[in-house]
Amino acid sequence: MSLPAPPCYPPKPARGDRIALLAPSSGLAGVFPLAFELGMKRLREEFGLEPVEYPTTRKMGSTPQERVADLHAAFADPTVKAVMASIGGDDQITVLPLLDRELLRAHPKPFFGYSDNTNLLLALRNLGMVTYHGASVMTELGRPGALDPLTADSLRAALFTHGPYELHPADRYRDVDRDWADPATFDAEPETRPATGWRWHGPRKVVEGRAWGGSLEILAWLLMADREIARDPAAYEGSVLFLETSEDLPAAREVFHILRNMGERGLLARFPALLMARPKAWSFDHPNSPAQQQSYATEQREAVLNALAAYAPDTLAVLDVDFGHTDPQLVIPYGGEVRVDGRERRITVTY
Repeated sequence: MSLPAPPCYPPKPARGDRIALLAPSSGLAGVFPLAFELGMKRLREEFGLEPVEYPTTRKMGSTPQERVADLHAAFADPTVKAVMASIGGDDQITVLPLLDRELLRAHPKPFFGYSDNTNLLLALRNLGMVTYHGASVMTELGRPGALDPLTADSLRAALFTHGPYELHPADRYRDVDRDWADPATFDAEPETRPATGWRWHGPRKVVEGRAWGGSLEILAWLLMADREIARDPAAYEGSVLFLETSEDLPAAREVFHILRNMGERGLLARFPALLMARPKAWSFDHPNSPAQQQSYATEQREAVLNALAAYAPDTLAVLDVDFGHTDPQLVIPYGGEVRVDGRERRITVTY
């Protein structure tokens, strides 16, 4: 593919504007309406936006053609000022060949999502749009109890403002989920545990660049399918790489293998800085004990550092940053400006 266009920031919505809620991957909003409807309620009451649903928003098993039709409709509608994914999934890559890229390029809008939505984040970035990694309707906005203050403040800044925003580490976090089918889940605050702060590694330097990355597993799929990622690694020279892993809980050796292969491609060393999200270490399929969670996170960190040592020893890395599949979640501007200050131990993004 050709080199990506230089990204720019689409116009931001204002209070009272309409925001499209789409399901570009999975229609789980129809299976778990409580989380979805709580997220919609918060968009209305806490952010002052008017959510707009589309035919596939709550439809499981919708075709890629149906999902892309909703996406095109949302971007083409002049009354819709932002677009947000309801949740992720695992087959959004099948939507990519169907995108009307000229339509999307002609109607730039802020797009919010993460996980499988890395596909669209990257496709829109390649069309010249800064997009936003984070803040799906069901996961973050549908959080039991109340919105985490870090999540809420970051999302509010990303939605409505343009300018520098300093990220801060969470004091407490969680990665254990509760049953969305049970109404009692949403009545109480979820249990959290103390966070250990960010972990800095590598040279004490300052790096400024455009953010590129997302879900590590999705990037691996895109590399295998030869979609959306420039074949010339020079396209990403000087960018800030940010990566997170999902509730699939990929083994440390798989994380190393993906990063190793990026290194063999000549890609990994192009990034002078890496932000690695705090790994999610629990899922319903893998209900790890606290000791197992700690071991999983430690092994993943070691895998990341081993890959950097082999392929990008001069990269400044910050591990356990609060974005991705753990809670709270900070929004990362995909294609937007990021400053990683290894001297002062600060991270600033531009929304």
